[in-house]
Amino acid sequence: MVRSDGARAALNLGAAAALAMFVGGCGSIGSIGLSTQPAQPPQPAVEPEIPATIRADELVGRWGLASYQNPNDRARTEAAAKAQCRNPYVIGAGGNGGVIMHLADEATPQELRLKGSQSGKNYIGPEGPAGGAKDREIVSFDGRVLITRFIDPDAATRYGNMVYVRCAPQR
Repeated sequence: MVRSDGARAALNLGAAAALAMFVGGCGSIGSIGLSTQPAQPPQPAVEPEIPATIRADELVGRWGLASYQNPNDRARTEAAAKAQCRNPYVIGAGGNGGVIMHLADEATPQELRLKGSQSGKNYIGPEGPAGGAKDREIVSFDGRVLITRFIDPDAATRYGNMVYVRCAPQR
C-alpha cells in the first residue's frame, strides 16, 4: 500500500502543477484573441469645436430686455425691451473670451461661451458641446437686436423668446 500512496502523491503533485500552469497562462489568453473580458465599445468621436459666427465682443454692453411667447408679439416686445434701457441688462466681457450672463434660474451671472454648430446655429452656454441643455440658441442677431431661446423645454416655456435691444451709449 505504500506504493499506492506514493503514486497518489505523484498524481496529486502532477495535477497541481498542471492546474498552476493553466491558471498562470490565463493572463496571456487575451494575447491570442481569447479574451475573457468583454470588448470595450469604441469611444464616440469627439466632435470638433466649431467657433460661433458671432463674437463675444459684439454682445458686450447694455441691453433692454423683454420676452414674448407669441411670434406676433415680437415688434411690441422689442419696443418694450427698448423702454427697459432705464434699467439695462448688462452683458459683460468674460476673462476667458466669453460673456457674463445668467443661466436660466441662476441668480448669479457667470461666464458663458459662444459656440457654433454643424448646422450653422449659434449658442450661448457653459462649457460643453453646442446645443446642451443649459444653452440658449441665438435665434437672430443683427447687431442691434438679439433674440435667444433656451434649449431646455421647461426654461423655454417659462422664459419664452428673450429679446435684447441695444441701449444707446451713455452720455
